[in-house]
Amino acid sequence: MTDRTAVRIHRWPGQDASPHGLLPPGPAALLAAYHLRTQEEKGEAVAGVDALPERYRAEVLDPLTAFADDVVLVASVGGRPAGCVVVTAPVDGCSELKRLWTDEACRGEGVGSALVRAALAQAAEAGVRAVRLSVWEWRTGAIALYERLGFTVVDSWDRRDGLVCMRADM
Repeated sequence: MTDRTAVRIHRWPGQDASPHGLLPPGPAALLAAYHLRTQEEKGEAVAGVDALPERYRAEVLDPLTAFADDVVLVASVGGRPAGCVVVTAPVDGCSELKRLWTDEACRGEGVGSALVRAALAQAAEAGVRAVRLSVWEWRTGAIALYERLGFTVVDSWDRRDGLVCMRADM
């Protein structure tokens, strides 16, 4: 069981990159788990990262480039990555949360809540008026988390079947 006080959130790559160009533990493995599980849940399971659709594979293989304009937050527990979330750069006063993922070994221990709270704080610091997100309707635990943290369901901006769109005003 994870000690909730041990959940640490850091901006990746942050200022703690070494002078040798080495980055602190980052989101690649977490993003891989997120995308592989999502593909499986959509009924489109793939054998590994190399079989993911190109845009998702690019996020896993080179998150620095994929999220160059965004803020990537990584949660760690005991010094190892436990979860991640991406806060997109503001557009018209609104940011989006993407790729919220908690390592299965840390589920139910407050990692997701800590990440969303940190993401909302990051967005507020950037001066956004609202934060939006989309989540697959079968991810009921995530939807409940978002609702507890102030998000409400709104009309969809993404017409893919099975997506729930949500928004939190700042």
